[in-house]
Amino acid sequence: MQSKFTMKLIYIFISVFLVLLDNNTPKEAKKSNNSTGQIDTSLVIKLNQDAYNNRLTNPDLTIIQGEKALLIAEKLKYKTGIAEAHRVLGIGKYYLNQIDSSIESYLTALAFFKEENDLVGQAKVYNNIGNLYRDLDNKKSLYYFNKSLNIAKKLQIKELIAGLYLNIGTVNQRMQNYSRALLFYKHSLHLFTILGNIVGIVQSQQNLGLIYLNIQQFDTAEQYLIKAKKQAYEFKLYNSIASINLTLSSVYIAKKSFHNAEVAINEGMIYAQKVKDPKLVYNLTLTSYKLENTRKNYQLALHYLKKVYQQDSVTYKSNVSDKISLLEAQHRQLEKQKENELTIAKQKYAQILFWASSLVALLAFFVIFLLVRNVKKSTNTNKELTRLNLEISKQKDDLDKINQNLEEIISERTKDLKVKNKKLSEYSSHLSHQVRSPVASLKGLMLLEKDDLIDKEEFIEQMSICIHDLDDKIININENLNNPSKPSLINED
Repeated sequence: MQSKFTMKLIYIFISVFLVLLDNNTPKEAKKSNNSTGQIDTSLVIKLNQDAYNNRLTNPDLTIIQGEKALLIAEKLKYKTGIAEAHRVLGIGKYYLNQIDSSIESYLTALAFFKEENDLVGQAKVYNNIGNLYRDLDNKKSLYYFNKSLNIAKKLQIKELIAGLYLNIGTVNQRMQNYSRALLFYKHSLHLFTILGNIVGIVQSQQNLGLIYLNIQQFDTAEQYLIKAKKQAYEFKLYNSIASINLTLSSVYIAKKSFHNAEVAINEGMIYAQKVKDPKLVYNLTLTSYKLENTRKNYQLALHYLKKVYQQDSVTYKSNVSDKISLLEAQHRQLEKQKENELTIAKQKYAQILFWASSLVALLAFFVIFLLVRNVKKSTNTNKELTRLNLEISKQKDDLDKINQNLEEIISERTKDLKVKNKKLSEYSSHLSHQVRSPVASLKGLMLLEKDDLIDKEEFIEQMSICIHDLDDKIININENLNNPSKPSLINED
């Protein structure tokens, strides 16, 4: 009897122990022991990888697969998968030129990677953000590339290091530091060759061809570009094929091989339209103008130049919109992250004021930069038009109508610049008067609070009034500045 009683006690003790053990098992551990959970996690990883691999051939498919991976990862609460899905979505949107959506996806991915303390993921996102800024701000682009490179070297991520060498070389090439760019491109080609990464090899060879074109070593440039093009065909890298043809056509123009240049441009245009890349279409159109102008087919050159003018006007407006959208999207995302970290009311108000001021300063800088660049473009184009008009007037009288149309286009762009310059001037004056008042009030309140001359509730209330006033004024100024229907920034109420 006593032995039976003892066995029952042992059985009860073991049962209770197993229940407690099961209740204390972490959720992630239970999920990892679940075969279905393992399959779902593997599916998320596969979908993210497939989405990334399709970025150069079908960015629309990248978005579809990334969204599917995100949906499954969120159901599983698989944070690493969620982070990578957001990163892949950002890449797909980048290749579709959806700049504002792309930066939001990248910053969301970065937040999840930081939460998981995933340095590899953080390094990849910094690289992606550097690529995003590559067409907008060289210094900021290099900042993010170097930030990613530091992590990649520390963790010895060779694939990422090779990609970063390629990207840093591209920034240096755009800054016309050709010797430094050449060094980075050769490093990246060497690493990608060791790793057997065909996409990286193609991009490295393509960029080396561009460098040799810039330093006028045309035969060497052609050799690299033909190698890259052959491999791009083999692996159906349509975006790369279009880009290679663009550079190759410039090489052929420089070598006076006009037929080959025309073939390269036509082929590049087919693939640029296939991957829906408006920048490549624009650059190929501009190269067509250069080709026809070089072989003195001025009527056709003028036809392409008119197309470039039309596309340039649209591109200019799009670039301004993209830059402002990028800053606004980044600002919104950073504000969300900071709201979770702030614990004191004073710090919260200080951060809002700081980022609002930074946003105004950055917007002013980009608007001035774009206006100056557009003036330079207009000046260079006007000189080219004058030369073409002299040549055409000697050969054909029937181009008078086309010249008249061009003059109207130039007149419209000049008027547009005058309106923008007027708005910019008014913007500076308006900003000085409108924003100074609430800022001065804020300074006064801070002094009163410092000397304990104001109640905390009244201080917060007055602080809120000043901030809302400042926010309303900034929104009003930005709406007027970006409203093309208003010729003047100042309201005429």
